[in-house]
Amino acid sequence: MARTVAEVFSEPVIPFAIRWQSRVYSLLGLAALLVVVAVFATALGSVHIPFTTTFQVLLSQLPFVHITPSSPEIFGAPLSLEILKTIILDIRLPRILLAGLVGAALAVAGATYQGLFRNPLADPYLLGVASGAGLGATIAMLTPFTLAWMAFGAVPLFAFIGAIGAVTVVYLLARVGKTLPATTLILAGVALSALLASITSYLMTISGAELRGIVFWLLGGLYLTKWSEVWTVLPCVLAGLVVIWIHARPLNVMQLDEEQAQQLGINVERVKLILLAAATLITSSVVCFTGLIGFVGILIPHAVRLIWGPDYRFLLPLSTLVGAIFLILADTLARTIIPPTEIPVGIITAFCGAPFFLYLLRRRKGLAFF
Repeated sequence: MARTVAEVFSEPVIPFAIRWQSRVYSLLGLAALLVVVAVFATALGSVHIPFTTTFQVLLSQLPFVHITPSSPEIFGAPLSLEILKTIILDIRLPRILLAGLVGAALAVAGATYQGLFRNPLADPYLLGVASGAGLGATIAMLTPFTLAWMAFGAVPLFAFIGAIGAVTVVYLLARVGKTLPATTLILAGVALSALLASITSYLMTISGAELRGIVFWLLGGLYLTKWSEVWTVLPCVLAGLVVIWIHARPLNVMQLDEEQAQQLGINVERVKLILLAAATLITSSVVCFTGLIGFVGILIPHAVRLIWGPDYRFLLPLSTLVGAIFLILADTLARTIIPPTEIPVGIITAFCGAPFFLYLLRRRKGLAFF
């Protein structure tokens, strides 16, 4: 049911300056926590490196900072500085940075879809990104010829094309004249996702020896992340995040029904198109390298709403930081819980995220969404 302007923007009687100040402090605190978590995660692995040594290595890479890191002992022998830097800077750090980018992208994309459709169950894969990327990656793994793309191989390229292609088809199917009905868009996404998932399932049944690789990709992971992947994903995610952040106020207004938002000066169809494009870009750009990491896009925005409220001016940047922290911790757990075996991080996000979300729901006795 549509709500009035007064109902949407009414909040508990807390002075505005206090609310604003507390949220700004939360942003600063989460940013500091993100740095600490990243350094902490870099120190953990099959070769344990002390936190202080890890911090020294990272500081030594900054301009005008001259620090000689202390070398820890491994099996009774000191670890050489070259090996130490290789482990931290070339193996662990790019993986942790990519995990942060993926977590931030999925959390913000989920919050964007939930705001656009005014649906608390919406997630970044609602319009077919997951099924399209999964089908593309499966086709790439079963393709008999070798195809290289920017030194990444065929899987990221096919997954990206599949994700973008699926959302494009959903958009074209759902568009009615110059309008884009939300219900039609969701139904088209669900139908196309089911179709593409069925094709993927058929290909898996005939995949033979490639089945294990397909299953691991579909479960999501950040195995053997390279700096080239980080530099490829970074500009796409940053551009999409900035576009979405800029539209925080229109998203707030669109929590009314579309007619009221239009009367308040919001070009609803234009905002829909921009936000759908930005959310699809950041989701597709990370999924094509990491596979289908679930639950982040639905857990993080709701957790942030429960703690800090539904104002998108803060919800979006807070979701960015919380999503990055959450996925870095989840990936760290995935690669260290039963070494040397790695668990797909999608399993960890669902296993850790669901109980935490249920705890928040129980604690607050409800979900402040609309």
